[in-house]
Amino acid sequence: MDDEFRDAVIDELYVHEERFAAPSLGIDAARVLAHALRARRLQLAWAATILLLWIVAVPLSSGLALFYLFPVVLMALARAIRRAPIPRWIARFLSFVLRWYGRLTLTFFLLVLVIKVGGGNGPANVFVFPTALLRYVTGDGPDNGSFGDSGWQGGPQIGSLDTSSLGGSYETSLLVQAWVTLVLPLLVAVVVALQRGQFARVLASELSKARFPDVMSDPAERAEGIRFHRLRGRVRIEQHGPLVMYRAADPFCGAGSPYKTWSLSVELRPRADRTAAPLDNSAILRRIVPLVAALRVPSPHGSPQSAAAVRDRLRGLEIDECVFLPAEGLRSREAAPYAPDAFEVHRAGAVEEGGETRRHFLRIRVGGWSEGIVTTVFVRVHTQGGMLMLEVAPHVLWPLRQDFQDADRLAHLHRYLNPFGKAVWALNRTPSSAGRAVVTLLRGLLPVWHLGTGGYGASLPDGPGASVRELGSSDDASLFQDMDVARYLTTIQQRVAAGVTTALREAGYQTDEFEQRVIHVANGGVYVESAQGAVGIGDNNTITNNQGGTAPGEGNNRGNS
Repeated sequence: MDDEFRDAVIDELYVHEERFAAPSLGIDAARVLAHALRARRLQLAWAATILLLWIVAVPLSSGLALFYLFPVVLMALARAIRRAPIPRWIARFLSFVLRWYGRLTLTFFLLVLVIKVGGGNGPANVFVFPTALLRYVTGDGPDNGSFGDSGWQGGPQIGSLDTSSLGGSYETSLLVQAWVTLVLPLLVAVVVALQRGQFARVLASELSKARFPDVMSDPAERAEGIRFHRLRGRVRIEQHGPLVMYRAADPFCGAGSPYKTWSLSVELRPRADRTAAPLDNSAILRRIVPLVAALRVPSPHGSPQSAAAVRDRLRGLEIDECVFLPAEGLRSREAAPYAPDAFEVHRAGAVEEGGETRRHFLRIRVGGWSEGIVTTVFVRVHTQGGMLMLEVAPHVLWPLRQDFQDADRLAHLHRYLNPFGKAVWALNRTPSSAGRAVVTLLRGLLPVWHLGTGGYGASLPDGPGASVRELGSSDDASLFQDMDVARYLTTIQQRVAAGVTTALREAGYQTDEFEQRVIHVANGGVYVESAQGAVGIGDNNTITNNQGGTAPGEGNNRGNS
């Protein structure tokens, strides 16, 4: 039901077949593509039907139906002027004048049509206006006289046209023209109502919670087309795999918006009471994973039934390891190493090398609010030259747009609306239906044009240009959702820090410096140490200098402490 979103999905996943699919956290992008293509086919069919009605009606009415375009254009101009960058009172005044002038013109025109089909004779001569104008322009009309019975005198004389002299066949022709012109908007309104009714039924039945899990019965999935089936298979392989093929400009495409990304480095200082053991990146990750995984277990309750009743989203926390590889350098999209054994080779090499382009991350994901809020924490650990580097990159996928969330509600409202309400809804959208139909057909031809001229099938592979989930996201989150995101991130980051601390302690390294710094950096501050002391920049700082005593700086300090 959203043209721009649908076209963006088709362009990203169907037209640009050289692009890898972005990670789809909490959604199935292939299913979205299937329904985007089906919705476009349905909308193109409805748009063609509306234009066909106009194409048939214009000659049958001898061009009289084109008079509808005048008030429609006036009302469209009224909407455009209201949004124009001019003084508000001028825009509102001009919009009001144009809108009501268009409405009154349309009302008068319909009134004349009704009088004509009802057998009236007075204003009915307005129907001969196109013929009279044509005869005047070609010079075939009388030299003087008046226009019909309206009493219009002076100026360029179109000439009097006595319809009685034209015979009964001409009167019948005028009556047919009037009927065709009068019935046209009613037929278009019926088509508009049927289109909306079909989309509402799709949302209420095929996409309902009861039927949606059955993929095989989904009409969109059964659509024919070699290209669609081939690309659908590629998207399903790429979107949920542990291997992430990325574009350098946006490596975390699909994960959402960065949320307080931070990193720190500390010196690996052996403890005096024991000999330090070699410490590699894998050993540190092995200490982090169990502590984070323990967040799935509810705290002790009075009974097993009470513990089982806990519905905290941390119970569904997901942990995996992923490797980021640049898409540049591959000869084809199929050459990406998605096979399990090939990925394992890359994982084993990336976890220790600390490379710039090939990067290994521990990925921790929490899908809250029925996947409406997806919180992902990427953790990277690297040891080099006696230093420990810890990188934490939280990302958040914010809720879907409100109109997407209200789709089921709108479909239910339309299905159970009374017939009068449906009729009013359809008639209100009838004036702009022809323009929308033309735009729909042109937009439907654009992908075909791009497929034929773009040569994307022969292009070198590229990283994802957009994420389906991010295209449908909004930045408007409720206070509850903000609180949940903060809770997830704080809890996970504390467990990550605890895992690194445990790994350092077990390997025989000092942990005081790491514990001191991670508190400030994880909370959004910047820790700078010098020979004279320490400086903390950020919120909620408490700086401790073990060489020179303590110097508390409590509160929301945004300067130096």
